Amino acid sequence: MTLLHLFDLDGTLMYGSAAPVELSRQLGLGAEIAELERAFGAREIGPQEFSVAAHALWAELTPAHVRAAFDGAPWLAGIREVWQEIRERGDYCAVISLSPSFFVELLLEWGAHAAHGSVFPKVPFTRPVDVTGILTPKDKVTVADRLCSRFGLDRADCVAYGDSATDAVLFDAVQVSVAVNARPALAERATHVYEGRDLRDAYQLVAAARPGVEAS
Repeated sequence: MTLLHLFDLDGTLMYGSAAPVELSRQLGLGAEIAELERAFGAREIGPQEFSVAAHALWAELTPAHVRAAFDGAPWLAGIREVWQEIRERGDYCAVISLSPSFFVELLLEWGAHAAHGSVFPKVPFTRPVDVTGILTPKDKVTVADRLCSRFGLDRADCVAYGDSATDAVLFDAVQVSVAVNARPALAERATHVYEGRDLRDAYQLVAAARPGVEAS
């Protein structure tokens, strides 16, 4: 059976941080993004409001800042190795994140078959954010359905990896889910729960439970 592994980015592939935090850190705007993150977590603002505010905050952002933020982020160990194993098994892996597309898409370099984020203008910014391109938690399911169509699969063939309330809708839409360093409310609805800093161990929870497949 072919599987499609769907990975969240912030707090899942990245330990204890998020793409907006790492980008803002490059500009010395840690306090400002922390307030936006707080407001978003408290549901005082939604994804569109957060993205418009972040876009304004990142007026001085350059491609060099983006690369430095990506390279210096606290990634889980073993991401590339997991994705290589997924490919070798004939499965698929994709990233679906509410974070900016210009950051999320860099994960294609590590072996993801697809990487989808909220659509931002090219850096450095010369245009405003088109809020119709900003993803919501429900959009994660929409993107997952498009990927299933692309790869000839359906939701029953998907495994979702996430950490927070923004992943709950996707967890409910698929049969297998892995809570990675997750909030308690998400962990309670997950098939598997992982705490740690190595994606290989989280992935093996799925591989070990796969009928007819011996975990490596």
